[in-house]
Amino acid sequence: MDQLNSTTQRQKGKHLSFKERVIIQTRLNDKHSPNKIAAELGCSPNTIRNEIKRGTLYLYNGKVARCKAEAGQKAYEKNRANSCRRCEYINKLEFIAHVENSFFELGLSIDACVGEAMEKGYFSREQMLCTKTIYNYIDKGLMRIRNHNLPEKVSRRPKLKRVRENKKLLGRSIEERADIDDKLEFGHWEADLVIGQKTNNDEALLTLLERQTRKYILVKIAGKTAAAVMDGFEKVRKYFGPKFSDVFKSITTDNGTEFTELSNLEKDNKTLVYYAHPYSSLEKGSNERHTRLVRRFIAKGERISDYGIDAIARIEDWCNNLPRKILGYKPLMSCLKLSRMKFILLD
Repeated sequence: MDQLNSTTQRQKGKHLSFKERVIIQTRLNDKHSPNKIAAELGCSPNTIRNEIKRGTLYLYNGKVARCKAEAGQKAYEKNRANSCRRCEYINKLEFIAHVENSFFELGLSIDACVGEAMEKGYFSREQMLCTKTIYNYIDKGLMRIRNHNLPEKVSRRPKLKRVRENKKLLGRSIEERADIDDKLEFGHWEADLVIGQKTNNDEALLTLLERQTRKYILVKIAGKTAAAVMDGFEKVRKYFGPKFSDVFKSITTDNGTEFTELSNLEKDNKTLVYYAHPYSSLEKGSNERHTRLVRRFIAKGERISDYGIDAIARIEDWCNNLPRKILGYKPLMSCLKLSRMKFILLD
């Protein structure tokens, strides 16, 4: 069976070949319609019409129109030569060097490196690359940054969804919480613990994150017990004094035993305490994300007691000064609606 009478099914989306253009030219000479040619080649009639338009030559001073396979192929090759985006790597070496330095020296994420450079005007738009392109260059091995240098990329694993039951909520469910996902109001916090060694003689970090501004507070507490957590919140309450209920309108936490007494905050304050669904850490994902940032400095299994107040303060300061897309890559303090809040790092 020759090419003109082939019955092989054509692959969807595949470009026309020169032999198929010859078939189109031959069938047009035999007075076949575009629809009939399309049925034979297994493609859309519009594809045939576009090809006829592309390969048509006007002869005898424009009086005669003829579709030629050679003309269509030449036009196709010309269009394809300019169809792909050219690699901008060579032309953007200065910006790439800036991203690499910010990543390794300041510990910024790729998106933060790009966003900060744009916000502070270090480079013009024409001199920069987008975040996606930077990640593509990393995947291709064109930069000093490697995939194993990206902590989130190497740590994420697909997880099977499991349904767990019979876990009792400790207090008011998150389902009763007003819709605050739009983050238009200041004062809604997420709470969690960062622990070091899984022993009873190590300290812990009480972490508090404000959803709108991403303000992050670390409070060093005596341990991972409910009493130690309440002592930590008492330090925070004393610091803010009568403004505590205005600053902390609500607190969302998980169902860990260390938070069993947290609902007692509601007795003397207007603060509302909500508990996420069991095994649903995503319901306070912003705080969980910051816990991973803290883990860059304090690895699992290391004693929190080995880190002094100054070291914890530097970690907290670093987290609060990260450029963030949600804040327009501006410093945190310029986005706070309240007066400057000092970090709470109390023994």
